[in-house]
Amino acid sequence: MAGKATFFESSLSFPSSRNTQGVQSASAGTSRFVPLSKAQHELDGSAQALDQISRCFNKLRSLRPSDSATLKTELNLLFDQLISENYNSGNHDNIQPEVVCEMLMHASCLVPLSQEHLIIKLSQLIHQLLNQLQVIVDEHTLDVLVSYCTHALRTCSSWTHPEVLLALSSLVYGNGSRCHRHLPELLGLSGILVNYGDPSQPDIEIRRSAVHCLANLCLSVAGQPYLEEPYKGVCYGILLRTLQSPKPPDVEDIVFCTLLQSALKGMQYFCNGGKWKAVPNQDLGTLLAVLKRFMFYGLPGISVEMPQVLYPAPLPQYETIPAAKPEPSQDSTSQQNKKRKSRGKGKKAGAEGKNDGEEGEGDHISGHHKTGGAGVVQSAWSLGSQSASVTSPSGVTPQLYPSWKKGSSDSEFSDPEGGMQSKLRLYQARVRQSALQCFLAVVKCVEKRILYGYWSSFVPDAPGIGGPPPLTLLTIALKDPSPKVRAGSLQVLSALLEGSRQFLSTAEDTSAPRQAFTPFSATLAASVRELHRCLLLALVAESSCQTLTQVLKCLAHLVSNVPYNRLRPGLLSPLWKQIRPYVRHRDVNVRVSSLTLFGALVSTQAPLPEIQLLLQQPGSTSALSTPGISTPQELSHNWRLPARRDGEASSPGGVEGGPEVPCWLLQLCVSLVTQPREEPYSDSDAGGSSGASLEPSPIRLEALQVLAHLMKGYFSLAQTSLLELGQLSARCLKEQDPSVQLHGTKLLEELGTGIIQQYRSDANTPPQSAKCVPVCQVVEFWSDVLGAPLISALQNEQHPTLQTSACDTLSSILPQAFSQLPVSVFDLLTSLLISKECYKYLEYILLLFSCIFNIYNDVMFVADTANAILTALDDRSPNVRAKAAWSLGNLTDTLIVNMQSVGLEFQEEFSDMLLLNMLRSATKASGDKDRVKSNAVRALGNLLHFLQPVHLGKPVFEQPLQEAMRALIDTVRGDATMKVRWNACYALGNAFRNHSLPLGSAVWSKEAYSALSYVVTSCKNFKVRIKSAAALSVPSTRDRYGDAQQFAEVWRALAQALEHSEEMEDFLEYRYCASLRSQLCHALLHLLSLCQPDDLPVLRSSLSDQSRPVLQGFLVSCDCLRPRASVILLIYMYI
Repeated sequence: MAGKATFFESSLSFPSSRNTQGVQSASAGTSRFVPLSKAQHELDGSAQALDQISRCFNKLRSLRPSDSATLKTELNLLFDQLISENYNSGNHDNIQPEVVCEMLMHASCLVPLSQEHLIIKLSQLIHQLLNQLQVIVDEHTLDVLVSYCTHALRTCSSWTHPEVLLALSSLVYGNGSRCHRHLPELLGLSGILVNYGDPSQPDIEIRRSAVHCLANLCLSVAGQPYLEEPYKGVCYGILLRTLQSPKPPDVEDIVFCTLLQSALKGMQYFCNGGKWKAVPNQDLGTLLAVLKRFMFYGLPGISVEMPQVLYPAPLPQYETIPAAKPEPSQDSTSQQNKKRKSRGKGKKAGAEGKNDGEEGEGDHISGHHKTGGAGVVQSAWSLGSQSASVTSPSGVTPQLYPSWKKGSSDSEFSDPEGGMQSKLRLYQARVRQSALQCFLAVVKCVEKRILYGYWSSFVPDAPGIGGPPPLTLLTIALKDPSPKVRAGSLQVLSALLEGSRQFLSTAEDTSAPRQAFTPFSATLAASVRELHRCLLLALVAESSCQTLTQVLKCLAHLVSNVPYNRLRPGLLSPLWKQIRPYVRHRDVNVRVSSLTLFGALVSTQAPLPEIQLLLQQPGSTSALSTPGISTPQELSHNWRLPARRDGEASSPGGVEGGPEVPCWLLQLCVSLVTQPREEPYSDSDAGGSSGASLEPSPIRLEALQVLAHLMKGYFSLAQTSLLELGQLSARCLKEQDPSVQLHGTKLLEELGTGIIQQYRSDANTPPQSAKCVPVCQVVEFWSDVLGAPLISALQNEQHPTLQTSACDTLSSILPQAFSQLPVSVFDLLTSLLISKECYKYLEYILLLFSCIFNIYNDVMFVADTANAILTALDDRSPNVRAKAAWSLGNLTDTLIVNMQSVGLEFQEEFSDMLLLNMLRSATKASGDKDRVKSNAVRALGNLLHFLQPVHLGKPVFEQPLQEAMRALIDTVRGDATMKVRWNACYALGNAFRNHSLPLGSAVWSKEAYSALSYVVTSCKNFKVRIKSAAALSVPSTRDRYGDAQQFAEVWRALAQALEHSEEMEDFLEYRYCASLRSQLCHALLHLLSLCQPDDLPVLRSSLSDQSRPVLQGFLVSCDCLRPRASVILLIYMYI
């Protein structure tokens, strides 16, 4: 069926059957199309437009193919009427795609290939209808009309081909994979598009239309397959050759720009068609070189001779740039400065208006360079890292001020010449924008580890002092006159920085610089510093709100991935000071992005000493009055006076930087969430707000996220405002917006986690009780929160995510405080969480109550929890089953704890039937997905350890016991993830600790030992090997290893594993090699201490010359074996 971006009810009706011939479908008995009455339309214009379409279509259907002049005249009139309609007006939204497809197929049957003028008009009609109505034709219509167009291209004169190709491009838009019947004719060895799109094609119009058609063939809409090979590779070759070929001398620059734009758009569609594959004819370096060339296409003041191929290298590849022009004399320089000063007032006054109209086509270019050559580029890049501290237009030097903000003289061009130059600059900017969009598609389809090899070609590592600067993405962000192109370069840079933490982790410049050579870590650190410097320059100079938002987002990606603990401090302080005013910018998106950047600053590698000092700065000084942090945009944009809020944020009489002074960022975020907004905002405030007088919702949500990040990394600076933040969270939970409620629970969770971490001390670190929040204050905090708002969130079944987050919040209650809460609160939470409605969140019960040991002694509580978990294990949702399995594993851990601490009383009170159901459910869950299986096998090990002789003596437990052991053995031997197999080995070792199990004599004993022996010798994961060796050393008596043959097999497996313990497939396993050898020696010596005289011959023959010294050395150095060392040593000397 045909597709459309937005579907509406059609005002036209069709017969139920569709005839492929189209012409004969018009019969006397067929009902004609009737438009909707005017009462059914909101506007009269819509009804009139539909009437017009209906009349034209009905008249078109009544026509029959003939050679009469009357038919030609009527077709001309009908086509003219249909082409003259403006289908973008919104009056034609009710036209369904089937209407368009039926009409175009019928029209193609009425126009013979001999009528070339009619073919031109029909092609124009196809292009206009499909393009303006955004129709993607169905497969039958596609087949008919593509055949018609290909026949027209083979038959008609060449002057018709551009229009026919344009119609063909509209037909194949998003339909490349469905044109399989026509692909050989279009993209074959001598296909139409191959010949017409080749750079040797002399007709530039035909070539441009063919390339546009190729681009649309490469596009694939969601839900459809991509263009198949080898036709996809053919398109790539033509598009790449088009981009590599020079401009023909007789072709106008604007026409050539449209050709380049179509080729770049096609390359973008190609890259969107899946992951990049390294094939012989598709070299990534060649494509990147082409894209880099067109990223600077027509950029004023820059002339680039780009290499044909970029190679992955850690060092920059400098482009060939023409020599800079001689510097002007001092007189001319002073005259230019005077002109700039005389124009300063007008430029400052017009800055506000420029921002609002920058998205229009006419305002796409915001200015152009007055001087050419590389000197313009070098001048703005010749300043050091301290240049970013210049913050006002009057104080900005000519070198720092971006060249796109320097307007040209009105007398440089005459009116016609100036109009053509402006139009050319607009088209050149579109080429640069298309190149950047294509580069963004490349970044998304190529693996980052491959793309980082070309890092130095697009990211600078030095300011370029004393030589030509490298042409990088930052050059565009600082120099391009088009705000859309500048934003595009920042989007590409953000995509490169996203997920680059592992790559940037090698950057380091804290050590002394080397004189002989520069290591890659220092080069990368220099690149990081240059990124900070250039983005700060862009932040200072940018006046476009949309581009300013991209600068802030790019900075957030940079901050999130840079290892600041490996770099010299001082990078974050200038950035911190510069972004403070943008929190009160007039544009909502800018304010949200600035808060996002603050969130990245307080969350990256927290706690950073530099950020800690910045947070402790006093907050009484307003952003506008603080020296050194005002920006050029702020003088005209920051009309919101923040004195009242900053006054509220300050603490009179507090010690500067002292812990009792409230954190200014905390106070700012609290005020953004709770305080009413003071003035109306810009048009971008469309995000709405939860209240008519509050800040817009995006700002409030982002402020809550910043608070959560602040609590996670710098809780000690915010603990003085604990009760205030609790009230803020309770207020958020009372609001109607679920997003605000969710962020309120997230903030509560981080608060509770911060309190717990304060009380949780390491074994070697004494608790800092003096710095912890007092328990009485924590009790007061949770008593206020654990009321109606949080209970309502727990019972909100319409928003499961909110329920889960509320349960997370409960799990972060401090144990010392929870024990002091009223009993009524505990009973309410227990009954609520174990209720049928909330059984999906039972894992949080164990997190919540794990600190209260006497609760686990309550058999009834454990039984109720177990029954609820077993119910959740049968849920259809894999997520619920995974959480239930995790809960079951933790609950069975408590059974073992109670068995060892409480003793027989707890075991006797525990229901045998419940224990049997838990064993069966865990066995069943062990065959589920790996997420469920990993915890199910852990629960099985605990349950097998918990079984007592009274249970094993009952026939009802015999079959479940064998099935449980079989499940563990199969999991150990299976191909599950390493985490699952590790848990299975741990579970078998746990089961072996139960002396009541018939280990050594049962049928499954041999299989269990065989499975563990297989893993200890063959598993490529050393952690799994370690756990299997530990399980093999659990049995404490010789008879539990079975007969002599079984004992010998275990010994040989451990000896073989020790002999090959340094052989590994993955070098990352080397870090576990020492632990593996130690555990294997422990297991061998344990078996050696239990062996009988009949076992010694086998033990002697199994130790090789390689494993014997290792075992002997471990025996001598092992302290844990000294009590029985003499016996073991004698046995070892014998063998």
